[in-house]
Amino acid sequence: MDKDINIWKQRNEILHKKVNRQMDEIKNLNEKGETIFDLARKYPNKTYKELESYRDADRQEEAQQISPIEINWKKRAQEAEGEMSILKGIETNRVKEAQARSNQLQDEIDRVKKDNNDLFLRIAELTEVEESHRKTNGKLQERLSEVEEDNKKLSNQVEDKINQLRKSGM
Repeated sequence: MDKDINIWKQRNEILHKKVNRQMDEIKNLNEKGETIFDLARKYPNKTYKELESYRDADRQEEAQQISPIEINWKKRAQEAEGEMSILKGIETNRVKEAQARSNQLQDEIDRVKKDNNDLFLRIAELTEVEESHRKTNGKLQERLSEVEEDNKKLSNQVEDKINQLRKSGM
């Protein structure tokens, strides 16, 4: 996806350069025309209206000469602008898609973090239960040991009594 974006950026830069070059050429063509000031220096005895008519005549003459070229340049500029707007639209769509994917991945990360947190809480609860069971088992084990000792003592006492009764003749 990054590769596609880079390709579109390169094409975008090429089109920008092409449009700028064409606009510079159009400016250069327009700059060749003489201004009123240039005409006044050339014809100091003429009035402003006469100078304007010369300038307008020059412009009309230039327009007739440049018109096909200028139209061609304008067409090219319009085509380049059209291509630029298409590229911008495509790039905008790609950015929107990337943003949507990013949002989707962020939602997934948030969900996984929540699950992870829930699991840590569950582990903590189970650890508490395990500790409680260990304590209880420890107490039960002590009690069992006591009961076994008591049982041995009682068993010994019973045997002693039985032996005493046997000795006494019963």
